[in-house]
Amino acid sequence: MRYADGGGLTAAGRAKREALRFEAAEMFEQGVRPPEVARRLRVSRKSAYAWHAVWRDGGRPALASKGPGGFPCQLSDAKANRLQAELEAGPAAHGWVEDQRWTLARVAELIHRLFGHRYTPRGVSYLLHRLGWSPQLPAHRAVERDEQAVARWREEQWSRVRGRPSSWARG
Repeated sequence: MRYADGGGLTAAGRAKREALRFEAAEMFEQGVRPPEVARRLRVSRKSAYAWHAVWRDGGRPALASKGPGGFPCQLSDAKANRLQAELEAGPAAHGWVEDQRWTLARVAELIHRLFGHRYTPRGVSYLLHRLGWSPQLPAHRAVERDEQAVARWREEQWSRVRGRPSSWARG
């Protein structure tokens, strides 16, 4: 339930926790003490006492969800779509020709060039995850590698090199 894709609770998780807090508020209104509320709702006593203090100061509305935490995204949906298209064009289209990998620093630089917004590497990571990009490590293979020769070696030589499985188990 904790830590959805973007971090924190999902909207459904927040609604569920809010319903739990409202249930606690009803119990507080009936005079039920926080330890008993914690036992009935199967939450920690610390949570029950914290909810009781908030309820005492602001009533039931004070226990309402405040929405997702963190800063709102600096990029609108239109800008995010444009960023997606620019990322799909590849790093070479934006001047990075030494290799064809997007790094967090490069994406942060691209966002700054295109939209004038500064992002930390962690913020770029969250943004890319929200856009459906995931961290990937490229497969480093030699240019001279002969895939057919490798496949042939695996078929013909691997069982001989590997040896026969022993008939005894390790102790």
